[in-house]
Amino acid sequence: MITRTSRSLLAALGLVVAATAIPSTPAFAVVDDSTAAVNTDQQGIALHGYDPVAYFTAGAPAKGSTKFTATYDGARYYFASAENLHKFQANPAAFAPQYGGFCAMGVALHKKLDGDPNVWKIVDGKLYLNVNADVSVAWQRDIPGNLAKANEEWPTIKNATPASLN
Repeated sequence: MITRTSRSLLAALGLVVAATAIPSTPAFAVVDDSTAAVNTDQQGIALHGYDPVAYFTAGAPAKGSTKFTATYDGARYYFASAENLHKFQANPAAFAPQYGGFCAMGVALHKKLDGDPNVWKIVDGKLYLNVNADVSVAWQRDIPGNLAKANEEWPTIKNATPASLN
């Protein structure tokens, strides 16, 4: 008998497979051969250039500016204002996306998929991204269960290349 959780995971896996078949913009695609624990583009820019603090302060994604930058965990983050930059510098772990900005549902499924900065949710004061809106819907059906699975998977995949997992 297939349980509700199993059905949700199977549906999510189908969505993740479909999402990986859609071509992404090369400038922000996952770097397939990177062993970094943070999802960046080829230039080392995290979160597609979005301001991680804005999710918490403005309640919405905001593009960052090259005028306001900080490096954290080997990745470069952009900020929409000097105020947001200073907040980040005071406590970067409080604002950086979980799982290095990779898709939270993908991590739960032992994959490193690109996190879309426009598909996000703050849970218990932490920022999570998903690869697309359909995957986010599946992830939100069982956030506690998916987070438990992702937290279990992350230590085993965080330094693996996306290509080796996907």
